[in-house]
Amino acid sequence: MILKSHTEVVVLTGAGISAGSGIPTFRDQKGLWNQYRPEQLATPQAFAKNPKLVWEFYNWRREIIAAARPNSAHLTLADMAKRIPHFALITQNVDGLHEDAGNLDVLEIHGSLWKMQCSVCDASWSDKQVPLPELPPRCSACGELARPAVVWFGEALNPDKLNEAIRLASQAELMLVIGTSALVQPAASLPVIANAEGAYIVEINPQRTSISDFADEFIQEDATTALSAWWALYKQISDLD
Repeated sequence: MILKSHTEVVVLTGAGISAGSGIPTFRDQKGLWNQYRPEQLATPQAFAKNPKLVWEFYNWRREIIAAARPNSAHLTLADMAKRIPHFALITQNVDGLHEDAGNLDVLEIHGSLWKMQCSVCDASWSDKQVPLPELPPRCSACGELARPAVVWFGEALNPDKLNEAIRLASQAELMLVIGTSALVQPAASLPVIANAEGAYIVEINPQRTSISDFADEFIQEDATTALSAWWALYKQISDLD
């Protein structure tokens, strides 16, 4: 267990943190990619071939997420952000539940399901209508097809977001890695970068990952129960109550 407080705290979250809110994950036995093939639903080629099918899938996901609420892990991170002066939250998730919980500054490296972008003119906008009135939706600026503002398989991350994530990881004194499979690059490399720079690594995940082998603490539990307990102890050590 950590024996001191830290100045620079960075958190990386993956799909597992939202599982407690009823959001399907991708790579467990009941995950989305055991039911659907990624190349059929989450690639530029799939969108070009059948944009309506792709949007039916994303409209379904938006409906599930709209009915969900932040769980205790999301709320704990929002509390951490208020109490720790230098706190950064990086997420692979596109569900927006961190913002709903009260985290106002979230680095969404894979984008957001609640944002759209034009497939032609690159206009972008927020749209929280559920269900969407038209599938596929169209850009109000030029009338062409809109797409979800998320990073699809085969696409590169936004370079500004990626560079910021790398900067945060390299400066972290403490990094929490919560609910990520550690299989998707380049996000999976962020804890490796932090570890190489001397950060104390805490992983919270029901399953072991490649991060577990070098984490200073590996808590093999669900984040909805483990994170709040970990935070309670950290507040005592850091005198943050």
